[in-house]
Amino acid sequence: MKTDRYNHMTDAELLETFTSTRDNELLGLLLQRYTLLLLGVCMKYLKNEEDARDSVQQIFLKVIQELQKYKVEYFKSWLYMVAKNHCLMKIRDRNGKLPKELNESLMATPGEETDVQDLLRNDRTLDLMEESLKELNPEQQQCVTLFYLDKKSYQEITDLTGYSMMQVKSHIQNGKRNLRILIERKLKTKSER
Repeated sequence: MKTDRYNHMTDAELLETFTSTRDNELLGLLLQRYTLLLLGVCMKYLKNEEDARDSVQQIFLKVIQELQKYKVEYFKSWLYMVAKNHCLMKIRDRNGKLPKELNESLMATPGEETDVQDLLRNDRTLDLMEESLKELNPEQQQCVTLFYLDKKSYQEITDLTGYSMMQVKSHIQNGKRNLRILIERKLKTKSER
C-alpha cells in the first residue's frame, strides 16, 4: 500500500516526491498530517467549529492549486500562513473589514524579521498541538483522531471502537478541552522561560 511506503518520509521528502510525480495521493498524505492542526488554526480565528471544518476543506483545495504554481520549502509554516490568510479573508468577507487587532498584525511587510519570528512561533504551536494530542488518554486520543483527522462521524466511531454514542461524544468533547488545556499550559511554560 502506497500510504505505508511513504508514511515514514519527512514533509520535505513527500513534497519533493509530489513535485516530481504530481501524485495527489502523496499530497493527501501530507495534508492528512496537518488536518487537526489546520482545524485548530481555523477555530482560533473563526470561533465556529462548522466554519472551521468547512475552511479546512477549502484550504486543502487551495493548497492543491497553489502547490502546482509555487515551490514551497517549509510546508508546515507555509500551510499555516495559507490557513491564516484564508481565515482572515473569511472574517473580512463576513464583517466587511478585519478586526483592528488582526489588521494591525498584518501591517508588517513580508520578509521582515517579525514574520520569521511569527512563523517560528506558529510552528512551535503546531508542534505543541501534535505533542499534546499524544498526551491525551487513549480513548480521547482515538476519538479525537478519528473525528478530526480521519473525518469519521459519531456513528462510524461508535462502530469502529465499540464505545456508545454518548461515550464517543464525551471523549471528543473532553479530548478537545484537554488538548486546549495542554497546549495553553505548554505555551505558558515556554513563555516563562
